[in-house]
Amino acid sequence: MTTKMTENGVSTCRKAGSEQFEKFQTGIGRRKRTLVQYDYRASDGELFSCVAPTLEDCRRKRDGWLSEKGRKEAQR
Repeated sequence: MTTKMTENGVSTCRKAGSEQFEKFQTGIGRRKRTLVQYDYRASDGELFSCVAPTLEDCRRKRDGWLSEKGRKEAQR
C-alpha cells in the first residue's frame, strides 16, 4: 500500500502537536471496510499511531493515550 503518511516506512508526522490521517479500504468484494490510519506527534516528540473505523475513534484513543501518559509522568 502506498501512503503519503510514510516515507520509507517512517511516519512523516514530525512536528510536535501535529496529526495526520488517511482513509483506506481493506477486504475483498462485499467485505470491504473503510478504516482510518492516524498518527499524532506529542509535544515531547513521542509518536502515537493507530487504526480505527472513524477519525473520531482515533482521536478518542489518542486522548486516552495522552491521559495515561500524563498520569505516568505525574507519578514520577
